[in-house]
Amino acid sequence: MPRYALLPAPAANRVYAEAAAAMVRAELTVLSRAALAGRIGTVDTETLAGVEYLAFEADELTEQDRGFLGLTSAFYALFEVDGDRLRPVAVPSPDRYPSDLLTILKYQGKTNEQFTRLVLNVTAASTSRPEAVLDGSLHVLDPVCGRGTTLSQAVMYGLPVTGVDIDTKDFELYTSFFTTWLKDHRFKHAASTTPVRREKSVIAKKYEVDFAADKADYLAGHKQHLTFYAADTLLTSQLVKPGTVDVVIGDLPYGVQHGSRGPRGLVRNPLELLEAALPGWASRLRTGGAMGLAWNTRVAPRDRVVELLASAGLTVLEGPGYDDLRHRVDRVITRDVIVARRD
Repeated sequence: MPRYALLPAPAANRVYAEAAAAMVRAELTVLSRAALAGRIGTVDTETLAGVEYLAFEADELTEQDRGFLGLTSAFYALFEVDGDRLRPVAVPSPDRYPSDLLTILKYQGKTNEQFTRLVLNVTAASTSRPEAVLDGSLHVLDPVCGRGTTLSQAVMYGLPVTGVDIDTKDFELYTSFFTTWLKDHRFKHAASTTPVRREKSVIAKKYEVDFAADKADYLAGHKQHLTFYAADTLLTSQLVKPGTVDVVIGDLPYGVQHGSRGPRGLVRNPLELLEAALPGWASRLRTGGAMGLAWNTRVAPRDRVVELLASAGLTVLEGPGYDDLRHRVDRVITRDVIVARRD
């Protein structure tokens, strides 16, 4: 059986870099189990000529297999091991747009781009149709999207995406940035911002934009769609139709970012937020869709998060890969990822 060595790209974030190899190993394990029917063997860290690779055995890789491997959050290059030689393997890039979409915005509290990509990958792979992340038909929802890291990553993959966030400053910053970015790169697009009314009251501000990387695709009607609501995430069920989303991604508040407005002000505790918002998020998922949540385990134990997901009718996915995504962010934050599916 052929043996392969994946060379990971270095992580720009120093703290995340310390956990990156273990995280990508877990990510590859999930991709193998969920999207590649177990065709990739055990993933090990292997040092070749002083360089660290992620090595695994696999049957002959199909074009779709290589496509999934190319999604890997820290992917840089793939080689087939031939004795003491490495033979490069062509892997298609999943990125439809210039990478500056992900890197231009810089601010305190920004979620690491590699980590965002990892959460999207493992969640998309865990749906009933993982190939949708490759063909551009996977609809992504981030109900606590902040300044849009998940939105931008979904755009990079060519996916339709919807975001919700209560912070109007984040809304204004991201929508202004994204429209300007489209103009600067001369991508054909049409954008608008309108109020959303329910029972004669304005409950949200809605930004939506149709665009395409190629002008011919745009003119032929082959467009991507991004929607961003400035609204309380508890209103998600009034903004997004039920059963229309394939993947829900959320980087939950660690105690300082995002949230929902409750009777005592902004809710920053992830458990309080989940208790109030999770039913609305889960009901947006299609059957076979999946939810991937990241949170600070120091303020919300995993067992309680599992209980809340189960009470919302979701099946938590466990085992190799899924159980190996916990990592240290800083002195007060230990982050974990949980994936659950709507069966």
